[in-house]
Amino acid sequence: MSLAVHAPPMAYALVLWFFSTGAILWLDSLPRRTIPYSLCAMTLLAAAALWGVVRSAVDTSAFASYCAFTCALIVWGWHELAFLTGVITGPRRSPCPDDATGWRRFKLAAATLIYHEVAIGATAVALIALTWGQPNQIATLTFLLLFVMRISTKLNIFAGVPHLSDAFLPDHLAYLKSYFRKGPLGALFIVTLSFALLLAALLGSQALGGADDGATVGFTLLFALVALAILEHGFLVVPFADTALWRWAMPRRPVFASVTPPLSASGSNTHYDRG
Repeated sequence: MSLAVHAPPMAYALVLWFFSTGAILWLDSLPRRTIPYSLCAMTLLAAAALWGVVRSAVDTSAFASYCAFTCALIVWGWHELAFLTGVITGPRRSPCPDDATGWRRFKLAAATLIYHEVAIGATAVALIALTWGQPNQIATLTFLLLFVMRISTKLNIFAGVPHLSDAFLPDHLAYLKSYFRKGPLGALFIVTLSFALLLAALLGSQALGGADDGATVGFTLLFALVALAILEHGFLVVPFADTALWRWAMPRRPVFASVTPPLSASGSNTHYDRG
């Protein structure tokens, strides 16, 4: 396959990831009184996106792959905005006790996010049902990849990674800082990164051997998404001042040294160290 075939969907995934992340951060940075309006607008957009998922699922053209990918990211964006604004998080909204370790610490951390994770899981099931038996599965696969990579990032920052930041964490979610750990890399990071690399290789192989334009574009978009997730995992290891990438979207937030975008799977990070 030529570069001309794969470059456009790769570029599209990168641009959409960049500006959709910025849009969510910008909406979250607005005054709190605007939250109902932002969520209302995002809900209407997500409803339209679900309609787009259903329509594109029966079409195997390249355009349908772009449409399905875009619609899945819009639906994902709704969940991330609901989380960052504090509308859908979990029953626990207080810091982790200083003496909490091991399984107790995990249960407390899960209680801060569980409603959000369940909502994402329910949406994933809905997308599977909406596209069941249809030839174009790009929307469902996109959402599932985002979900898996989000869980991977959350587990890693809970277990401990060298570089963390709370640049994307609004003040009303500041208590989440206490549930994550800064520390040396462990086996979990190696396992999850290896899984992501293997997944990228499989998707890349499918993209190179696509049976038609729709499959080629669809798998290239998925490959690009996983590659971006791998890059974001790298931000947890190598210090890199990438905050400036979304400074335009967070005019009310202070500048931090390192961040991980919400659309990928992280949501909130921290500088705290807990066992």
